[in-house]
Amino acid sequence: MARATSHGAAPAATTNTNHRRRHGSSLSPSPAGGTSRKNSTEEATGLLSPGAGADAEDDEDDSHPGEPDSRTPTAVVAHGRARPPKSSLPSAFMNMANSIIGAGIIGQPYAFRQAGLLSGTLLLVVLTFVVDWTICLIVINSKLSGASSFQGTVERCFGRTGLVAISVAQWAFAFGGMVAFGVIVGDSVPSVLRAVWPGLGEGGWAWGVDRRVVIGVFTVGVSYPLALYRDIAKLAKASTFALASMGVIVVTVVVQGMMVPMEQRGSLRDWRLLVVNDGIFQAIGVISFAFVCHHNSLLIYGSLEKPTIDRFSKVTHISTGVSMVACMLMALSGFLTFGDKTQGNVLNNFPADNTMVNIARLCFGLNMLTTLPLEAFVCREVKVNYYFPGEPFNMNLHLLFSTSLVFSAMVLSLITCDVGTVFDLIGGTSAAAMAYILPPLCYIKLTTRSWKTYMAWAVVAFGCTVMAMSMLQAVGKMIRGEGDVKQCY
Repeated sequence: MARATSHGAAPAATTNTNHRRRHGSSLSPSPAGGTSRKNSTEEATGLLSPGAGADAEDDEDDSHPGEPDSRTPTAVVAHGRARPPKSSLPSAFMNMANSIIGAGIIGQPYAFRQAGLLSGTLLLVVLTFVVDWTICLIVINSKLSGASSFQGTVERCFGRTGLVAISVAQWAFAFGGMVAFGVIVGDSVPSVLRAVWPGLGEGGWAWGVDRRVVIGVFTVGVSYPLALYRDIAKLAKASTFALASMGVIVVTVVVQGMMVPMEQRGSLRDWRLLVVNDGIFQAIGVISFAFVCHHNSLLIYGSLEKPTIDRFSKVTHISTGVSMVACMLMALSGFLTFGDKTQGNVLNNFPADNTMVNIARLCFGLNMLTTLPLEAFVCREVKVNYYFPGEPFNMNLHLLFSTSLVFSAMVLSLITCDVGTVFDLIGGTSAAAMAYILPPLCYIKLTTRSWKTYMAWAVVAFGCTVMAMSMLQAVGKMIRGEGDVKQCY
């Protein structure tokens, strides 16, 4: 993810001129150094429609958002070395779907409990469409602005303030995910080891199921080597495994949910659990956390063998559609089984000695180990492109950033079981900013008024509401003394 330069308006104008020559668009530099778009924006925005395939295939040139080219400051990074490996459509789907179907899917039954069955179902469907649209907007905005990254697009539109906002949002969300994944590994794998080897936690071998040992060994042995890759395309096989493991988890909840004895099931007698409950904004936060992959979108777009908006839109539609089906299955199976007893991690509702559920717990923990490197990619790119824009690739810097990110996230995972309201606040604000606020705001800035801009304003208003409510809820928990950070030793 390469950041556009902020060295004055001249580079932006040059980039936009080249972009205009290749695509025949009517982009022109604005007085503020940004860009304005005439009615021909349909050339780009129309590519979201099914009939736009032909135009989209013509939209390809030597450079694409998400990868360095000869006209962007990050060209130096790619100059003099072989072109990075590319992803096929299935591989790109694996990377995007894995980025979506991660830790958040396990909380979907809890989201339905908070929102109510009817409201939860509607929210999941509507938010899927909104997220799908804003993911595609990131690539469209990148082409309209002439920038090669999400960061660069926001900077072109809103200057240094926009750059700081998107950099903080991307980094905080991705790094928070890395820490959360480590915590999940520590919560999942030790219980599986105890179930497989009942005597392992006794005597001189007790350290073998110690939470800190498990997190350290698995993070260093699995996540760290994957995070050292320079090209996201190389994570396709890991993403395939991760998706397969999430399939096991969904099937486990569906199958084992039907076998839960009545005394362990929850109640659905309260009408609010069936229609609209009072935790609807919490549900929006949980669902949004599960679906936000905007910080990976241009990396995935740039990894395509033939990067066009049409092909990327196809990957996005399939990925979000499959993710919605998986989340819906998980949510309905878990919530209809456990009702008002549904926990944030639905696997915790099942007995500790359930063999199939323990396999699912193991898969969930391993899935987090392969998802963590995707977030490390984002954190590393944000830091490199913010602090060292235009610098040639430096292996020492690459190793330093990769190592510091993985090990700092691991340390936080080691000392904390529940980051509580701190991560609630960071997750709510950064996810809302990346998914519902910044992409449509950039689109509004880059286009003329149309029905699509009104839709964009509606999404911005929704995102601001979600952000405000998340902050109010976090502050309320702090005042009431809820959600205190719990230490694990």
